[in-house]
Amino acid sequence: MAFLASYGNVAGEEANAMIRVVGIVAKYQEPKAVEMVRWLIPWLKKRGRKVLVENGILRGAAQSCSKKQLAARADLIISLGGDGTLLNIAPLVERPDVPILGVNMGGLGFITEVAADELEAVLAKTLEGGYELEHRMTLEIRVHGKGGKRHKFRVLNDAVIAKGARSRIIDLETYVGDDYLCTYRADGLIISTPTGSTAYTLAAGGPILEPALGAVILSPICPHTLTHRPIVVPSKAAIRVTLRSFGDTVILVPDGQQGTRLNNGDIVEARDYGMPVSLIKLPSRSYYEILRNKLKWGERLPTNAARVAD
Repeated sequence: MAFLASYGNVAGEEANAMIRVVGIVAKYQEPKAVEMVRWLIPWLKKRGRKVLVENGILRGAAQSCSKKQLAARADLIISLGGDGTLLNIAPLVERPDVPILGVNMGGLGFITEVAADELEAVLAKTLEGGYELEHRMTLEIRVHGKGGKRHKFRVLNDAVIAKGARSRIIDLETYVGDDYLCTYRADGLIISTPTGSTAYTLAAGGPILEPALGAVILSPICPHTLTHRPIVVPSKAAIRVTLRSFGDTVILVPDGQQGTRLNNGDIVEARDYGMPVSLIKLPSRSYYEILRNKLKWGERLPTNAARVAD
């Protein structure tokens, strides 16, 4: 690709000369998100911006289109919901100069760091170019199956190879570049970006990485051998995983979306996509502050929990 991937922070004025078209995606099941869309449309139009809304959110209030069309046409994308809402739109954005403003309407949320009550002030500054971008690495995931079957995905968080509920432990022959790493005997394997390090891979015992890093985490799920631990490899490494199990239900799930079934001998390849996703970052809030608050680091246990610990 022509774009040379780099990860870190850049000033908004350097990244985007003018925001003329604003796209809005939202979590359908969240009434607060839909209510905010109703407020946002006239607010943006009053400031001379054209507004695109994802199909199915509101009818007649603004021009609606598919997620793919919205990602191609918008100069700024506002995601209203949780991390899942942002993960739905991010892989469709093929221009690194298009910022995504993630607004957290739910609970935990590591990617959507802007709170609903902060949106108006943050958005006003954003439209004036007063914002910072954080480039987040994405992965290209390819599946090579028997009979020429091929699938391609782009993920911001992770790709998970997982066995079905009634399947036995599966064997996953894994290479990093040309080097054989191991054959995992496990319930599955998580291939994660630094952004995804606070998602499923964290629950599987993986490390937390700063999201601006260029790296990939391989985290086995419930490995049969306890010495099989998560490992971090360079972002430039090409990862190849071959399923070596017969008759089991095994699925590749990209970013929690609809997956594809894998059969014995199918190969999953993962590598840096070469084009990051650009998220708007609040300069007043560090990543370490987000970790500390979201994961409640340093907080004392409730009295009952402390007694159990004693």
